[in-house]
Order: sequence, then structure tokens, then C-alpha cells
Amino acid sequence: MNRRVERRLPSARKEQLVIQDLPGETLVYDLERHRAFCLNRTAALIWRACDGKRTIEEAARMIEGELGQPVDESLILFALRRLGRHRLLEESVEPPLVMEQMTRRELARRLGIATGLLVPLITAIVAPTAAQAATCGALGAPCTTNARCCTSLCVNGICACVENQGPCTQAQPEQCCSGRCGSANNKCLP
Repeated sequence: MNRRVERRLPSARKEQLVIQDLPGETLVYDLERHRAFCLNRTAALIWRACDGKRTIEEAARMIEGELGQPVDESLILFALRRLGRHRLLEESVEPPLVMEQMTRRELARRLGIATGLLVPLITAIVAPTAAQAATCGALGAPCTTNARCCTSLCVNGICACVENQGPCTQAQPEQCCSGRCGSANNKCLP
């Protein structure tokens, strides 16, 4: 008796994620790891199909209906490997050895996909740290340190500038109230 074992999709991770659907893609921000990902439509459909209950074959049929194109099992396994690598699944996935080293280009060639649009694509996006994302304070804005001011000068809790003839640096002419720093003497110009 030869019975085929149905492989079920793992469950997509939902906790500690901020998910934003956009036309043709889904953005996912991982609050635990402070990493952001952009999933193209195919990858997003496969990720959303991961409910721990569907088989790979059921997911393929569902995704075929959404994309209007045939979906091969290897396409889903490829996406599962990528989703697992980025920790967007509850449990890890052990794809067949042949899938381990396959690139998107090789997958497209194997499946005969003329355009790479059907290939699941997950792009990691570099999210700035809070300090990098912070904007500097304009002239007159409240401050606690020089680093908080665009002019790099915090005086008595207010972002300030250097008056004419005061010291300045060529790299930061905005330190001067006039916005001009003399190259010969590093003094603010009127």
C-alpha cells in the first residue's frame, strides 16, 4: 500500500509583527528583532496561506486562483525556506535538499517562468535606529544636548547659532546664524 504523506504548511508568525498591506506587496516589521521585510505578492500569498492546517497542494491551488497562473510545489517550498530564514514562521521548515541551494534565478529557469514576477521575493529593509531616525532641532527649538540641534549648539536649553565673528567649522556652516563660515579663519561671516 503506497500512501502519499501530505505535508502541511507551518503557521505564519503573527506575534510581535506590524503588517501593512500595500498594492502588490506586504510590509512586515518584526518588533522583536527590529527588522523590516517587504514581501512581493507571491511571497505574501504564500505567507498568508501558512495556517498550520493547509497542505502544500491546497495552498498551491488557492494561490493559483489568486495569481491566475499555475503554482508549482517548488515555488512554495522556496518561499517557505525564505520565510523561515527571516523568522516569519512559527516553526522551521526542512525543504528538500535540492531546494536548499536554489536561487530565484534557478527557480525561475526550472519552472519556465518568463518573468521573475511570480517568484516569491522577500527583501529585508534596513530600518534606522531611533537615534538615526530622529530629526535635529531647528534654530530656537528646545534641546538638552548639542547633538539635538541642527546647528550642533545647545545654549540654555535652546538650539542656537554662533553670531558673526564667532567660531565655526567648514563642515557645519549652519552653526553660524548667517549660514556662512569663513574658510580662512573659521569665523562666521555676516
